[in-house]
Amino acid sequence: MTKKSFAAVVLAAGRGTRMESALPKVLHPLAGRPMIAHLLETIDAMAPKRCVVVIGKDDDAVAEAVAPHPCVIQDPPLGTGHAVMTALDALEGFEGTVLVLFGDSPLIRPATLARLIDARRAEPPPALAVLGFRAPEPGDYGRLILDQDGNPEAIIEARDATPGQLASSLCNSGVMAVDGALLPGLVRRLGDDNAKGEYYLTGLVALARADGAGCAMVEGDGAELMGVDTRGDLALAEAIVQDALRAGAMAGGATLADPSSVHFSFDTRLGRDVSIEPHVVFGPGVEIGDGVRIRAFSHLEGASVAPGASIGPYARLRPGAEIARDARIGNFVEVKNATIEPGAKVNHLAYIGDARVGAGANVGAGAITCNYDGRTKSRTDIGAGAFIGSNASLVAPVKVGDGAVIGAGSVITGDVAADALALTRAPQKEIEGWAKAFRQKKPGKKA
Repeated sequence: MTKKSFAAVVLAAGRGTRMESALPKVLHPLAGRPMIAHLLETIDAMAPKRCVVVIGKDDDAVAEAVAPHPCVIQDPPLGTGHAVMTALDALEGFEGTVLVLFGDSPLIRPATLARLIDARRAEPPPALAVLGFRAPEPGDYGRLILDQDGNPEAIIEARDATPGQLASSLCNSGVMAVDGALLPGLVRRLGDDNAKGEYYLTGLVALARADGAGCAMVEGDGAELMGVDTRGDLALAEAIVQDALRAGAMAGGATLADPSSVHFSFDTRLGRDVSIEPHVVFGPGVEIGDGVRIRAFSHLEGASVAPGASIGPYARLRPGAEIARDARIGNFVEVKNATIEPGAKVNHLAYIGDARVGAGANVGAGAITCNYDGRTKSRTDIGAGAFIGSNASLVAPVKVGDGAVIGAGSVITGDVAADALALTRAPQKEIEGWAKAFRQKKPGKKA
């Protein structure tokens, strides 16, 4: 895509009251990261000359999330036009196209923004271009009013529209491309004579037309331009993002047995010939090598899995889990901050935390590394080819040498030498006939 010379202003000061949340609206996550991060990635891919984010008072969390993009504070919040006014100092001296976007509209694509910028390259260039879409149920969206030539002559907010205007399905997305040289003069002339007493950016169209300047419209896809105002909107946006991620995974050579049940993060990386069974969840920071099989109901986050390994079913890989080539992580196994080396097996009902499991080692069912004593976390080191018996507890810090065997049910608190057998087990005691005598003495009774 040809890079366009433009600046961007992202409006992110809205409180999002309909989300019913203490979290700022633009920080609600889509595919594992704040929705505004999706939009900023799109903008950054187009290499803007400047990009500034308008945030509200005390929105330190938003400022942190959008860094290193500079922020300006809108206080008090008096509408979208007022928000752009607060950004004018950050745009001083820039006379190219200024894109105005919204932090709660995360799905817009670079190609759509490029079309909007290109609309201002007509001769003579219009003062601004607006991005519209058609909706079967326009609801509270503002309506684009076109002249006989199909160009915008006004944008009317739904609460201020007449019944005839509300009947139109052509809606305003809010996104605009404005001549940077004209923007300050236009914005400063906006009035607040409307139902909410705010300065609406939509008034720029009527002001530009009154000055004899041209306005253009680019029509986009409604799903791409949706704004996220409610939890329901958030769920719809998540579904759109997930569908795109699933399609990308399959196009890249992964097999998804039941695509709709697999949940990806924005940064999930999959190799070729990866097989993913139903109901698998990828949190942020997961990288999967070629030929890996991830079985049903597994959850992975902050983990790497090398080629040929097998995960699950019902496995959990937590941050710092590194699964090497041809290793096996089985059902109901949890791995955290641990390295499972090539060919090692942890197949059943085990917990491996803050540890190394050496190449070719086998960890039995129910075995755990006791890595936390209530104050500090310590590491367990299991050597290559070691065998850890079922229900063994390795109390860290502890080292099990190469080829060593740990007896089932043992609690190991000291280092074990290579090729040694270690076990801690009380001698078995048997009393002949005891069980029969017990039953005769105390016959069974129902409560």
